[in-house]
Amino acid sequence: MNIHEYQAKEVLKKYGVAVPAGAVAFTPDEAEKAAQKLQTKLWVVKAQIHAGGRGKAGGVKLAKSLDEVKQLAKEMLGMTLVTHQTGPEGKEVKRVYIEEGSDIANELYLSMVIDRASSRITFMASQEGGMDIEEVAEKTPEKIITIDVDPACGLQPFHTRVLAKGLGIGKELSKDFAKFISGIYTAFVETDASQVEINPLVITKDNKLIALDAKFNFDENALYRHPEIVELRDEDEEDPLELQASKFGLAYIKMDGNIGCMVNGAGLAMSTMDIIKLYGGEPANFLDVGGGANKEKVTEAFKLILSDPNVEGILVNIFGGIMRCDIIAEGVIGAAKEVNLSVPLVVRLAGTNVELGKKMLANSGLDIIPADDLADAADKIVSAVKGKAAA
Repeated sequence: MNIHEYQAKEVLKKYGVAVPAGAVAFTPDEAEKAAQKLQTKLWVVKAQIHAGGRGKAGGVKLAKSLDEVKQLAKEMLGMTLVTHQTGPEGKEVKRVYIEEGSDIANELYLSMVIDRASSRITFMASQEGGMDIEEVAEKTPEKIITIDVDPACGLQPFHTRVLAKGLGIGKELSKDFAKFISGIYTAFVETDASQVEINPLVITKDNKLIALDAKFNFDENALYRHPEIVELRDEDEEDPLELQASKFGLAYIKMDGNIGCMVNGAGLAMSTMDIIKLYGGEPANFLDVGGGANKEKVTEAFKLILSDPNVEGILVNIFGGIMRCDIIAEGVIGAAKEVNLSVPLVVRLAGTNVELGKKMLANSGLDIIPADDLADAADKIVSAVKGKAAA
C-alpha cells in the first residue's frame, strides 16, 4: 500500500525526521491559505499522486507569491499528470502539497527496502540525489552504497558511519545524520514498511539535513496492525479492480492480455501466466485466490476477472492441497451461472477431491472445457480464444 508524499512526511515527523513545513490543499483557495501560514518567501507547489517523476512532468513548481501559489494550484488540480511511472494514461491530480522552499546546497539519495534474499533490511544511498536511481544503478552502479541490517541486532552505530562516509557527510552533521538514520529505521520497522525512499535528502546552505521528498510503501499483510496507516489509503489512486480484489482478500494485478487467470498460489499463478505466453497467448491478470478460499471468494474472483472487458477467455488452474477441488468447482459453476458466462472457460484441477470437482463441472450443464495438465490447459484456452476471434 502506498501513501502520498505529504502523508509520508507526517509519518517521518513522528519519528523525529526533519521535513519542510507544508500543508495539503484540495482547492486553489486552500492552497493560498496554506501558503499564508508558512513563514517563507518561496513556496513549492507539488502535485500529489502515487508516482515518481512528478518534477519532470510539471507536477512540482516554485512560486514567489501567494497569487502564484493559487494560480499554480489551479493549473495542477484536475490535470492528468503523465510520468514514467504512471503509464501513458497518467493520473488525475486531486490534491496538492504546499511546502516552504529550501535553500539547497547538496542533494543525496537514501532509501530502505526489504532484501528478500537475505531477509534483512537494506539501506541504499548515493551522492547522486534527485536523479532517477535506476539510471544511476545502470550507468554508474559504483555510486550506490548498500548496507544490510540484521533485524535481530538492529541498527548499529557502524551502519550510520558507513553511510555517512559514503554520502560525504561531514563531522559537523554526524549527530544530526545519526538521528536522521535512526528515525527512518525506527519508522520503517514500527510501521511494517516494505520501502522508504527519500529523494532527495538535502543538505541546506545553513547546514541542515531535510527529507525534501518522501515515499512509503507498506506491507499489506501487516495492515491489520496499523489502522492509522489504513486511514491514509487513497482509493482514487488505486486500480478499481485491484481495490475490489483487496476487499475480498484476493491477490489481483491487472495486465494487458485477454486470457483471465484464476489460480491458487503465487508460484503456480506465475507459472500459469508463463505457459500461456509460451503457447502464444497473453494473460489478462495475476489472480491468486489463496489456499483457504471458500465458495463466495471463488465466485468474487470469477466475477472480478470477467469485469475486465479485455478478457476473451478464462483459465482456472487449481492444485487442491488446502484448497479442495470441489469447492473451486462449486464456485466456478455458481459464478458462471450468475454472470451468464459467454467466453471460453478451461478448467484444470488436481489434488484433493479432484474427481468430485471434475464430476461437478461435467454435470453442471455449462460449456466448460476440461484439461488434464497445465500444458493441455494453456493449449486449449489459447486455441479457444484464437478460434473465437477468428470466428
